Amino acid sequence: MRKGKRKGRRRTRRASLKLGLALLVLLAIWGSAGEWFVHHPRTWIAEQPEAVSRVLCLAGNPLADITDAFGWTGYDTVYEYDTDAPSDSVFFAGAPKRIGPPAPSDIRILDRGEFVVGWSDSLRHPVWCAYHVTRDARYENAKRPGFAKDKSLPRAPTPNDYTKSGYDRGHMVPNYAIVTRYGESAQRKTFLMSNIAPQSPALNRGAWREIEHRIADLWTARYGEIWVIVGALSPESGGETIPGSGIDVPTDYYQIIISQEGMDVRALALIFSQEIGWDAWPARHIATIDEIERLTGLDFNPELPSFIQDPLESDLPNRLWPIRPLDIIRQIAIRFM
Repeated sequence: MRKGKRKGRRRTRRASLKLGLALLVLLAIWGSAGEWFVHHPRTWIAEQPEAVSRVLCLAGNPLADITDAFGWTGYDTVYEYDTDAPSDSVFFAGAPKRIGPPAPSDIRILDRGEFVVGWSDSLRHPVWCAYHVTRDARYENAKRPGFAKDKSLPRAPTPNDYTKSGYDRGHMVPNYAIVTRYGESAQRKTFLMSNIAPQSPALNRGAWREIEHRIADLWTARYGEIWVIVGALSPESGGETIPGSGIDVPTDYYQIIISQEGMDVRALALIFSQEIGWDAWPARHIATIDEIERLTGLDFNPELPSFIQDPLESDLPNRLWPIRPLDIIRQIAIRFM
């Protein structure tokens, strides 16, 4: 009787072990398939059946976020450039230039010292903004000041123009990167309404914010200085506005991020829709700089010679930039902050 019980327990343990191993194999296959799937271009993923995409992305997104961070999977846009990185410049290779629509014809440059704003009176928000982040944070993260009207711009909104609009007062140049590199005086400039555009709460507090913190906390630690251009996409014919204010509501936003480490120039471009979900993974929104140029009517990095500009802006990477291994926990924490 006891022998029978022991044999029964052994059979149960063997069956449990086989079941556990089978589940591990299935999880490994699911993860591998998901990781392969999410490394395709966002346009290709959008064309796949939604049910398939949802299942594969469920496993692939978190797994790829970790393996890409270690540099084990995916690839970046990196090209050699035998010219030193710019010194003390907000722009990596010149300010964006208007080529034509849908970029408005009334863009004017507002030089804030630590960052630059390409402002539009007709839209009542920036078309683009540029800023430069140094490797090391020299200041503590200070208390956020209140938003304020930019008195130098008669057409600049007031903070109250966004009240009950359903949109956040979305920073174009981020508060966090600026205050930690340049201090509280520069931080206050980011809270002028000339640096603000309407963003959906899910975008402003989700993927957009996550990229801002990766730039300031993770990528500068790995690659050094970083140059960023952010901007808003608005239809040429006019679209939604905040009622009673005439403030244009962009349909999409973009970020163009560049670093230079020795002779290696690294570029990353992302496009985010206002309809983005709270739990969106930024890596699923990677685009080429060329695509953003076509959508905006702007020419980015106009001072780069064509032999580096052409490949840098046409290449499509399939991952966010890797980071230092010791920063992996910080990366995970940023997503849940």
